[in-house]
Amino acid sequence: MHITPVFAARARRAAASSLLGLLVLLGGCAQAPVRRPAATPPPAPRVWPQVPPSNPAAANNILMRALGLVGTPYRFGGNTPETGFDCSGLVTYVYKDVLALSLPRTSRELAAVQGPRIPPEQLTTGDLVFFGSSGNVTHVGIYVGEGRFVHAPNTGGTVRLDFLDGAYWRDHYSGSKRVLP
Repeated sequence: MHITPVFAARARRAAASSLLGLLVLLGGCAQAPVRRPAATPPPAPRVWPQVPPSNPAAANNILMRALGLVGTPYRFGGNTPETGFDCSGLVTYVYKDVLALSLPRTSRELAAVQGPRIPPEQLTTGDLVFFGSSGNVTHVGIYVGEGRFVHAPNTGGTVRLDFLDGAYWRDHYSGSKRVLP
């Protein structure tokens, strides 16, 4: 194939035109980066004070029994390791088994039991922690220290440890009671 001067000139113009178009296109993409506001760092985890229980032996026994039940299946109305637990069944079982202390059966009744209300920064092992919404207590667990509690959360779940600072539990926390003698 023979290249004529006219064909060569057209090819150079087309190449120059394409190169100019590419530079304009790339220049449009090379804008200054958009500055986004710095993300708010997540809140630092709360440091939970270690408040010594008034009865260390009883508190330790409650702690060990509650932790020993982690993994037991949830069952609505359940109150033994063999049949499974709901939240209040777990609490009443642990206190009855360890201390022979009879407590009411429902989370609402447990919240009404005699005993001092405890602010979160004064929680100690064995305190009961309550959750709910709109002023209604619907859930209870046993505080085990370092911001954690043992509870039987829901159908299909098992007895487990959770953090009081977890989003759901923090937002639904409704108070604490001390029932250890």
